[in-house]
Parts: sequence; C-alpha cells; structure tokens
Amino acid sequence: MQELYSNLQEVISFSHSVRYNPAPFDFHLHRDQFEIYFFLTGHVHYFIEKQVYPLQYGDLLVMNSNELHRANFQSKQQRYEVIVIHFNPSMVDVFSSPAFPLLDCFINRPPGEQNRMRLSPQQIDSIMKLYERMEALQQPQAPAGSDILYVSAFIELLVFINRVFQGQDKQVEKAIMPDKLISLLAYIDENLDQDLSLDRLEHVVYMNRSYLCRLFKKHTGSTIHEHILFKRIARAKQLLREGSTVTDTCQQSGFNDYSNFIRTFKKVVGLPPRQYQAMQRKG
Repeated sequence: MQELYSNLQEVISFSHSVRYNPAPFDFHLHRDQFEIYFFLTGHVHYFIEKQVYPLQYGDLLVMNSNELHRANFQSKQQRYEVIVIHFNPSMVDVFSSPAFPLLDCFINRPPGEQNRMRLSPQQIDSIMKLYERMEALQQPQAPAGSDILYVSAFIELLVFINRVFQGQDKQVEKAIMPDKLISLLAYIDENLDQDLSLDRLEHVVYMNRSYLCRLFKKHTGSTIHEHILFKRIARAKQLLREGSTVTDTCQQSGFNDYSNFIRTFKKVVGLPPRQYQAMQRKG
C-alpha cells in the first residue's frame, strides 16, 4: 500500500485534455495498464479489436491491456475533449470484494465487446462530479491527505462504472463495419502465426488489395500492416505472461525474424521481451 501512494500518478494517471484539430492517433496497446475513457466532444469513431463505436457526449469506454484500440477522427476540424484514466490493475485487488470485483467490467467480457457504456444524463452528472473531485485532488496545491481522497474517489469511480456495466444490456452491438472487414479481422486473430501478407489476405476475403486497404483505413483509421503488428505484439505479451520462451513467443506470434521481434516488442511495449516477462513473474 505504501508503494501505491509513493508512485500515485504512475499507478492512477488522470488526464483531462482539450485539443483542436487533433492529429491522428496510432494504435494503443498499454504495457500493463487498463484504461477508462470518457468522451465529451468531437466527431469520433473508436475502434476496439473488431468493433467500432460511434461516440456521443457522455459515452464511457473501458479497455484492458490486451485490447487494441484507437480513436478514428471523422472530421479534420473539430474540438476534441476527453477524460482518460490509466491505472495498474494489480492495485485494485486489495479494494475488491468477492461479491463485487472491481475489474469485472474490464475482464469479464469477450475482447472488443461491451466496451462502451451509454450513460443517462443523471449518470453523466454523477461521473462528472467524481472526475472533478479527482482533478482537484491531484493539484500540487491540494491539502495534506488529498492523495488518500484521490484513491478513494478512484475506487468510488470503479464501483460506479461496474454498477453501470452490470445493469447494461449485454447484447453485442450491431457492427457498423462491412462483413468483409469483420471476416478479415477474425481471420487475422486466428492466424497470427501464419502468412498475413496482402497477397494472402486479398484471397481470403475475395477483394482487390487496393480497395481492401482503403476500406480498412476508412473504418479503422489505420493500415492492415499496423493492425497485424500490434495484434502480434498483444499475442506475444500473452504468451510471455503464460511462460513461453522468447524464442517460442517470436515464432508463435508470427515474427519470422528474431532480432526484428526484439526490436519491435521493445518499441511498442517499452521493454524487451525477457525483461517484460521477468516483471510479470515478479508481480
């Protein structure tokens, strides 16, 4: 518990940002952190795994560390305002109860499904008050004891979000992506250790590669190559957590070149594979 308070901003990172005409974001794949994303303004479709969520004011998204995601801006000139919290899930267990696990909404669902919670006006008002409290408590001039209240407000936020999650309709949202892209994304997920070149993929979905690439970019905001790369890194993280050797992980996640795997993993995750695996064991 002492470590929590000594590294509080690293364990629970709060950000309220406003940007005008934001530049496109790359895919996100956090090393070990979970994310709470609260949308305020902009024209955004949010891509998570195989789902695209058109966002409106007050939408709340939750994502675990293995869910590939990115904001896809639908307008070049816009005001983009969000509140984002990244947190280390390992610190939450001590606050959970057997009857009410605080990570339920992050892990008790299929990847890329049920990420979005559409809040009522009353729920938006409630969550905004929690966010305003957290924002005030993290200021440098906040009085003594504010760090304790900051953690308390965050735990209250997790309780609130999980109550919303448990009360929402668990039906899978209707996809707004073409069926061809849904099939393509499923094929990529199931064949990460196989040949996923454009030569191969255009025959999988029976579509000209140029049109396929344009369609993919339109709906996800990214390239097929970038998507495959990040999916392979996500698979590598999972394999390393499960105890696979670095060599086996390289092969099973679809990297044919060992040195390229080491270099790419470190660039995306921030640590080389062996060090990442050692940290998982230590945790």
